[in-house]
Amino acid sequence: MPSRRQAVPLGQTRVNASDRMQPSLRRRGGRLICVTSPEILAASWGRIEVEGLGVVKDLKVWPGGGRQWDWTETGTSHSPGIQPTDVEELLAAGAVAMVLSRGMEKRLEVPQSTVDWLEARGVTVHVAETTEAIELYNRLREITAVGGLFHSTC
Repeated sequence: MPSRRQAVPLGQTRVNASDRMQPSLRRRGGRLICVTSPEILAASWGRIEVEGLGVVKDLKVWPGGGRQWDWTETGTSHSPGIQPTDVEELLAAGAVAMVLSRGMEKRLEVPQSTVDWLEARGVTVHVAETTEAIELYNRLREITAVGGLFHSTC
């Protein structure tokens, strides 16, 4: 095992002790409530169906919410791929684990510099093809405050 931390391949999923916390706790109306990330119900080419959000093409999800991932907001493209600006919103929402999808054909890049940036902030990072990433995300949402970016095409 290398001493430098890297994104965890799906087949070697690592759940750290810090990931075993309950999903985010937040105060609303004077009450403390447990906030989980929305479940991804189904995905196919160009389409992701999400609990409480409906159908989107690309997806950003975090503890307590999610929305369409609009690549034009941050200038995202397949190369150089997902950048720290793409995930800042997820961190602000309390994600301590992050699932980043590379697309159905793995054309979306996830630079090591983005993984390093997240890990420097204490986030466990998982990178995988979209269908594998969704399976992992749906498992993690049950045990931790997880965020994710999901690309539904190439």
